[in-house]
This record gives sequence, structure tokens and C-alpha cells, in this order.
Amino acid sequence: MEGVIHIPAGEYGAIRLFRLDMRPEQAAFLKEPEALAQVLGIDAIDMEQVDIFPIRDLEEIGLAGYLTEGMGVPEDQIAQDRERLAALEGHVMVIRSRAFGGREMRLTPADQIQLIATYGTPSATWTAPPIETESAKPYSAPKLPPRKARAEARRIGATLFALVMGLIFLVLYLLVS
Repeated sequence: MEGVIHIPAGEYGAIRLFRLDMRPEQAAFLKEPEALAQVLGIDAIDMEQVDIFPIRDLEEIGLAGYLTEGMGVPEDQIAQDRERLAALEGHVMVIRSRAFGGREMRLTPADQIQLIATYGTPSATWTAPPIETESAKPYSAPKLPPRKARAEARRIGATLFALVMGLIFLVLYLLVS
């Protein structure tokens, strides 16, 4: 289907830039959650993850600067679109992946909403070699004998009890005097 934008389930780090071909009051109305969801052809969207604004508000930084410096899009992704981004006028909408709550979606935007580009933000690499030290193994910490464990628990409990009682006496003293 032409005009359908597929959002896969669990998508992370994608930023979609849309051009809004509409009057300023219509673009402002899209800041209402139900209105935006309706023109995108979906049930709901997290408006905390959506930015709608006139490009002229970006002043010197420009749309490319907003995406690289403000949104964390790598410069090499923006480089090929820099001229096209500079030529845009009017209002734009930026939607981050988190706006869809990790659910699969099929966007069918209204005719006045045109997808300009989809960018990705770099993700952290969460891989590392396994830790092979003895202390990293489960249950490798030295175990306290039961008597020492009970004595330590009693000591901690007595300290907390003394603190609470001291605070109560302090409050009572301040109330009475």
C-alpha cells in the first residue's frame, strides 16, 4: 500500500521527520493527542515523543542542527539531506520511536503530512566478554555464621530503634517547649 508507514514492534532509536503542508492553526491543533493520532490513522500516540514546530523557530541552528545537536542523529546521516532540509519551509513534525510504545503500527498519514526522512540514533553496544573471576560466580561471597548474622541484625535493629526513639523525643520536646 502506498502511503503506509510501517513501524515494527519494539523499534528503538528511529526519528521520523514529516513536513506539514497546512496552515499554522491546523499544525497547532495537531498537538492534541487525539487529533494527531487521527490524522496518522492510529489509535493513540505518546505526545511527549512528538515535536511540532515552525522551522523558522530554529533560527540559526536550522533543521539539520536541530536533528544532529538536539536529537543526536549522526552527522553522516544528515549530510546527504542537508540541502533538502535547508529548503523546507513551514511546519515540521518529529516523531521518535518511543511515541508508539513499542507496538507495531501502520501509519496512514493524511495528505498534508509527508514523510521527509527517517533517521536513526546510535545505540549503545551492550556486549562484553564474560567475567571469569572467582568473585563474579554466584554464591561466592563468604557466608557469615548464623550467630554473627543474628548479632549483626540485632545491632542494626537496635541502632534504628534508638534513632527513631531519639527523633520522637526531640519532636515531643519541641512541641512541649
